[in-house]
Amino acid sequence: MPCGTQPTARLIEVFSAIQGEGLNVGTRQIFIRFALCDLRCHFCDSFHTWAVPPQCQVEQTPGKRDFETYPNPVPLRSLLKWVNRQNQHRLHDSISLTGGEPLLHTPFLVEFLPELGQLTGLPIYLETGGHRPEEIARVLPYLDSVGMDIKLPSVSGENRWAAHREFLNLCHNSSVEVFVKLIIDCQTDPTELEQSADLVAAVSPEIPVFLQPVTPVEGSGQPIVAPTPEQVLAWQALMKRSVKQVRVIPQTHKMIGQL
Repeated sequence: MPCGTQPTARLIEVFSAIQGEGLNVGTRQIFIRFALCDLRCHFCDSFHTWAVPPQCQVEQTPGKRDFETYPNPVPLRSLLKWVNRQNQHRLHDSISLTGGEPLLHTPFLVEFLPELGQLTGLPIYLETGGHRPEEIARVLPYLDSVGMDIKLPSVSGENRWAAHREFLNLCHNSSVEVFVKLIIDCQTDPTELEQSADLVAAVSPEIPVFLQPVTPVEGSGQPIVAPTPEQVLAWQALMKRSVKQVRVIPQTHKMIGQL
């Protein structure tokens, strides 16, 4: 949304931390967390992003959690300044656009990302629900990698198969690195995992897939139970019939207190 002629975004926070999920696990990133999401996944650990807060939090020193607050929406120039302050020499591996759903801010991203890449020199990574193909098509030229979810109906309560298929095709046919993440719990329907594997393999069996056992979430209102080790082993084997790389990684950032 414009503030005069300057584009603005609605943010939750900007901070530096260790990535705990997916292909970039263990790397140091500058996180830009956008507000708003159009999904209502049962397992969501970021339901505080579903609405726009009156203020966002901005870390002053990378990793120190010395947050200051600024009013929403945030002007493009302010966000560039905050990210550049975080970008200390050789500290970060990339920038993570997360949420919420960052692609709900596509008009802002189209203007912001070219300047962000030029200013920082860091690769830009998008974390997304993987269900908005029209928006990803506009943003792909400015990204280096995409981590997209496939929302399993038995786990998330969402059903986005057609959108996921189109989204993954667009990413694979571009120059970006792409991987797929699936949240699993004890109630996961194995037929949905098989459908997911077939979806990925139809695009390319070389695309990495990450099975992420759910982390129980306080205050979510939904009973969430992680899968058993036996379930995880069986489901990994099931998916590997179609997809070459199927890795099991929980939310490692929560294990080390990087919340």
